[in-house]
Amino acid sequence: VQLQASGGGLVQAGGSPRLSCAASGSIFSINAMGWYRQAPGKGPEWVSAVDSGGGLTYYTESVKGRFTIARDNAKNTVTLQMNSLKPEDTAVYYCNADVTSYSRSYFNRFRKDYWGQGTQVTVSS
Repeated sequence: VQLQASGGGLVQAGGSPRLSCAASGSIFSINAMGWYRQAPGKGPEWVSAVDSGGGLTYYTESVKGRFTIARDNAKNTVTLQMNSLKPEDTAVYYCNADVTSYSRSYFNRFRKDYWGQGTQVTVSS
């Protein structure tokens, strides 16, 4: 199983980029999906999560009302729409997925957390 993140880059304060993350491989099902970030010189911070059905979403306080997480289960993707960006949102953003995968057949299943490679978001003031 692999997670491939895309989006981000250099944006001006107030900008609205969208991050995407696609899961691929021998996937039986995907449970929760989410995003973390790590700002320069700081530890990892959980940003947002969405449940398996996409109906329940969660956000860290600092991004509530500005970021929106969504998923497309048909495509095994999760997106993070970021609005009203601030310089303090500058970080490397990582997608995360709790995946049940299989090997050779559906009877041989494994559940594990997977991470994308990270995508840089830099917000200029």
